Amino acid sequence: MIEIKKNLSIKLFVTTILMLIAGFFMIVPFLWMLSTSFQTPSEVFRQWLPSRLDWSNHIRIWSGNYNFLPYYWNSIKIAVIGTVGAVFMSALAAYGFARTEFKGRDTLFMMYLSMMMIPPQVVFVPKFIMFNWLHIYNTHWALILPAMFSIFGVFMLRQFFLGIPKEITESAFLDGAGHFRIFFKLILPLAKPAIATFAIIDFSWQWNDYENALVFLTSPELYTIPLGLQNFVLENNVDYNGMMAASSAAIVPMILIFLIGQKYIIQGISSSAVKG
Repeated sequence: MIEIKKNLSIKLFVTTILMLIAGFFMIVPFLWMLSTSFQTPSEVFRQWLPSRLDWSNHIRIWSGNYNFLPYYWNSIKIAVIGTVGAVFMSALAAYGFARTEFKGRDTLFMMYLSMMMIPPQVVFVPKFIMFNWLHIYNTHWALILPAMFSIFGVFMLRQFFLGIPKEITESAFLDGAGHFRIFFKLILPLAKPAIATFAIIDFSWQWNDYENALVFLTSPELYTIPLGLQNFVLENNVDYNGMMAASSAAIVPMILIFLIGQKYIIQGISSSAVKG
């Protein structure tokens, strides 16, 4: 018994060391980006750490000729509204597929799920025609409305809803509760970990969405962070310090969202482990 525990301790130690090494190599590009944003142009390829913190690069991207504030506001607006809509619509659809009985439900769900195999680039032309017809082309609604419907979100939340005991909803039905009351009062509170996890994933997708913004936005004042970064790179292709400062600023919201929602992700992982 002691020998088995010793072997397990050695394996755990080796695994931990390997994970730390892998984590270090994964975080090195981020550390280099952050360090470069505080360096002078002459220090970029000469040293890892700046000799002194040079804030001029960060000040320049916020208050200079190339102001990132409008791009930030546009991205926050699109990502927040789109994520809130995607969470609500996905949860509602997932509840319908998981908790309501109707003919052809599973077949319809499989057909809906099969749409994940369609590359998003294939529907750019149909989207362009439809948005032009609805007069929302070159507006933020061209990005927000499609983002509110997530196939992945419906699939993910449906799987979580299926893990909730049916006895909970059945007893609520016996007490006279309807589907909407059960959805808002019972299912959503129990699904906080899954909803937070999906919200973080969906927010990161929409924050980093480059292709849709490139196709459906033409006015510079409507540009999002990815388009703003691309334009900055094209106009300043040797300004590595400015590029890294802009990139550092671009990832701040995603880090904050993860820090806020990480406790729900941990709860979801813990509850899944207990169920398993």
